[in-house]
Amino acid sequence: MRRSILSIIAASTLLLTTSRAEPAGPVTVVFTVSDMANVMDIAGAWEVFQDTADDSGNGRFRLLIVAKDRKPLHLTGGMTVTPDYTFAEAPKADIVVSGAQMASPELTQFLKEEYAKGATLMSVCTGAFQLASTGLLDGKAATTHHDYFESFAKKYPKVTLMRGDRYVESGERLYTAGGLTSGVDLALHLVELRFGRKTAAQVANYMEYGGRGWEHPKGASPVTD
Repeated sequence: MRRSILSIIAASTLLLTTSRAEPAGPVTVVFTVSDMANVMDIAGAWEVFQDTADDSGNGRFRLLIVAKDRKPLHLTGGMTVTPDYTFAEAPKADIVVSGAQMASPELTQFLKEEYAKGATLMSVCTGAFQLASTGLLDGKAATTHHDYFESFAKKYPKVTLMRGDRYVESGERLYTAGGLTSGVDLALHLVELRFGRKTAAQVANYMEYGGRGWEHPKGASPVTD
């Protein structure tokens, strides 16, 4: 009996230790991109994830760009990027980031499929429109860029629009950020969830990022004006 009790205690200790361990291997982050996608929506979160290293200086995130095909894409301001994978070829994602970009049936399907496989979906700016197009935000709260509040509310009446929040935890593994630099706050928040506040604060300090929105839970009352 004593041996059985000790075995149970040992197994429980192992389970507790495992549950607190950091994710094994780099976290795969996929950025969905199309022509005229917004540079800052991609670059802000990308910088956060790329600057998150372990004690040995190794990156904790693997960052990829995916699109409908592998043709070079022209982003806002003239930047050109070449996708690493097509939607059909992309490896399984842990996090999918969708910023402001052109809508497509392929993008909507990709988001739905990756969520079903267990990925966390994160929109930045009007990427919330793409996320809402999947139906995953129905009955949930979300936010987007302030210039698009009215059009979003009209197009997606089943989504509760949070006006003025930097980012919103819209549901399990569903997050929406406002415009542009709000994506930095949300990315830092996701870093904190996986690796702790100390790591997220180190990244923010390295980036010389003065924003503090990532430190505070979202859910403020919607702004009505």
